[in-house]
Amino acid sequence: MHPFTPQNPSSSPFDRLAREAAGLDGMMLIRQALTGALRGRVALVASFGAESAVLLDMVASVDPATPVLFLDTGKLFPETLRYQEEICAGLGLLDVRRLTPDASDLRRHDPEGDLHAREPDVCCNVRKTEPLERGLEGFDAWITGRKRFHGGLRADLEPVEAEPETGRVKINPLAGWSAEDIRHYRRLRGLPLHPLVVKGYASIGCEPCTSPVGSGEAPRAGRWRGLDKQECGIHVPKANVLQ
Repeated sequence: MHPFTPQNPSSSPFDRLAREAAGLDGMMLIRQALTGALRGRVALVASFGAESAVLLDMVASVDPATPVLFLDTGKLFPETLRYQEEICAGLGLLDVRRLTPDASDLRRHDPEGDLHAREPDVCCNVRKTEPLERGLEGFDAWITGRKRFHGGLRADLEPVEAEPETGRVKINPLAGWSAEDIRHYRRLRGLPLHPLVVKGYASIGCEPCTSPVGSGEAPRAGRWRGLDKQECGIHVPKANVLQ
């Protein structure tokens, strides 16, 4: 049985980390998550998108052997795949795990590769949500790069969240950071910029569902443009994800 149960919150991973990490963010929160009570049971989930280098650098600085779960959906930009290799080599990350969609799921749901155009929620579920859930098996917590300034469902984000449907803890070290904070850290550390950022991409996901943003648009305005969709599903309660 997973150690987290709603009936016994005092022994939950969330409760332990919430006590240890009260008031922390950024590097200090990552350090506490990776070296405290949850040591050895925390993974970083990375998209290797526009702002990923900052979080990856922080994790590598604390423990380069931290498992990094990379969701390779099969629909990523070639630039993202090259950037992922460059970042991993440059930071010396030792345990990068590439998560890919199940082949039988692709044959069943997306034999022609056009599911994103017909049923984008199902496509995200097959290519991201389900592979991530398999990849997170055995972990009590995962680190994400979400930030409040992205808006939408992220506007009220907390640095540490309970995930009751799975019993895991979701850690958001950059929740309160601004876009300028991200740029300052990247420049200070000399981290390479994703090549699509200079082409106007402020948030980078799968190639068919990502477009550049215009002046004054929100950072995630280029994701699923024209659809009533803000998230791929990995940060949405399971009851709200189309199976």
